[in-house]
Amino acid sequence: MADDQVLNAPWLESSDIRVVFDAFDKHGLEIRVVGGAVRNTLLGRSVADIDLATVALPEQTIEIAKASGLRVVPTGLKHGTVTVLSGDKSFEVTTLRHDTETDGRHAVVKYTDDWAADAARRDFTINALYCAPDGRVFDPLGGMADVQTRTVRFIGDADERIREDYLRILRFFRFTAEYCFGAPEAVGLAACSRERDGLLSLSAERVRGELLRILVAPRAIEIVEVMFDHGFLASLLGLVAVPRHMQRYVALEAALGAPADPVAHLGCLAVFTTEDKSRLSRRLKVSNDERRILADSCSWRDISNKTSECDLRRQMYFHGADRIRRRLLTAWARSGADSVDARWLGLWREATMWVVPHLPIHGQDVIDAGVPSGERIGKILKAVETWWVERDFKPDRTAALEYLASLTATDLRLN
Repeated sequence: MADDQVLNAPWLESSDIRVVFDAFDKHGLEIRVVGGAVRNTLLGRSVADIDLATVALPEQTIEIAKASGLRVVPTGLKHGTVTVLSGDKSFEVTTLRHDTETDGRHAVVKYTDDWAADAARRDFTINALYCAPDGRVFDPLGGMADVQTRTVRFIGDADERIREDYLRILRFFRFTAEYCFGAPEAVGLAACSRERDGLLSLSAERVRGELLRILVAPRAIEIVEVMFDHGFLASLLGLVAVPRHMQRYVALEAALGAPADPVAHLGCLAVFTTEDKSRLSRRLKVSNDERRILADSCSWRDISNKTSECDLRRQMYFHGADRIRRRLLTAWARSGADSVDARWLGLWREATMWVVPHLPIHGQDVIDAGVPSGERIGKILKAVETWWVERDFKPDRTAALEYLASLTATDLRLN
């Protein structure tokens, strides 16, 4: 059905998208904006990506775009999706379709010219909203009402929607954390609980992607609590999660103006030991960078409110400022101290203000001091570095060269 709502959005009048609209209009083929751009505009939120739906077949979309001088990338032809590049924008254009077969991970689709059928195969009512080039909103399934009440509701039978793609369980929690004001919609939550075992059929990469997006959503704390209470975290992570630790970590980030880090949130939530880090890394197939962030969560005991600023500086020098700041936040969150605790605040100020210095001498200085090339150069440099660090990085280049001279003069053996 058509709704009286008309969108008045700057992106709808941009030259980039108008060129695409005009190209399809010239061929008498209908095209509409679908999903997130419509939903976010209705909610007064920013719009990043704009997806389009059309009755045109993928081959027709390619021909239409090329005839209008637009570049085309066949990004998802088997699913009916073509990326059209107009100006400096890219638009995913997908042919209307409905599912003929699903297995919980993938779907076999058939093209259609029925907008309601296309809407019915989507996950949530708030994602089944369409906008015509003139701004008119089409709402086949009552998504407008759910946008107004901030309700994340499965389309049709929730269990059936989930069985079509079990990732929709995590999407239900993510969209609820992102858009919903109150508790998760009860029917959807019950269906997610019944179908929970289907998450085990999903690839680690898909699970990790959705989970990390949940952990930085506006209502991440409340939804993580819900997921914990209903047993989702235990089955997803294979570890014992402690939501209150993540809650404190997120609160500290906000209070201190630190950027939100989803992997650090995950680590503070469930990684306490090296074994935890290894198990979770394998389970979610994390990247090397993500593995290092998780490792900081199990090194949190290296820092406490009794750690001196000098000790903190040494850790930053040897391990890197970013890593020590994550360890510091994790230790602070797990300590139970609040964001205005003077001792922890003092450490945080040092961790964010101190600039990690470089050793004021280098290998050439050792050679210039008369030491022949070989292993001894590295050993002497290490001895100077140890002396310099023990003095809290205060000796300058002149003092370091003097100490280097004393080492070489006494022919110190470094074994």
